Amino acid sequence: MRGRRSSGRPTRAQAAEARGDAAGAARAAAIALLARRDFAGGELIERLRAQAFDAATAAAVVIELTRQGLMSDERYAQNYVAYRAGRGQGPMRIAAELRRHGVAAEVVEAAVSGGADWGALALRLCRARFGPRPPASWSEKARRARFLQYRGFSSDHIRAATGADPDVD
Repeated sequence: MRGRRSSGRPTRAQAAEARGDAAGAARAAAIALLARRDFAGGELIERLRAQAFDAATAAAVVIELTRQGLMSDERYAQNYVAYRAGRGQGPMRIAAELRRHGVAAEVVEAAVSGGADWGALALRLCRARFGPRPPASWSEKARRARFLQYRGFSSDHIRAATGADPDVD
């Protein structure tokens, strides 16, 4: 992979670091990262730590950026849920990925519960993959269930989508 050519001028982060302003350098690095894409707070702290900023400075910068509204775990989680649901992933898988990115459990729960209609999404995925006809045998139901389970759907969604739920026709 080719790197970007340098214009000869130092970046804002390099200039702040040269002045001895570690917080300013960390802020400039964080804003440069956020300009490319949204990050969760924990994920942004890890990225700043990877750029050799200490943990206290990175955490202070993330708190400041959150206070100023330049980043938000809630917004990140909602966008993440919408994007991943659009790609056919279920709520359990999305929630696990968000927790791995350092998003708080209550934020994850709120974003997932306010997300897609998971039962309808599971049914749509099942029909797109296996066709509109219901499964003819238990082995076919199990095959469909494994597919949906891998995608991250709960057992309730799987039973409803595969026709194994006695309450759903």
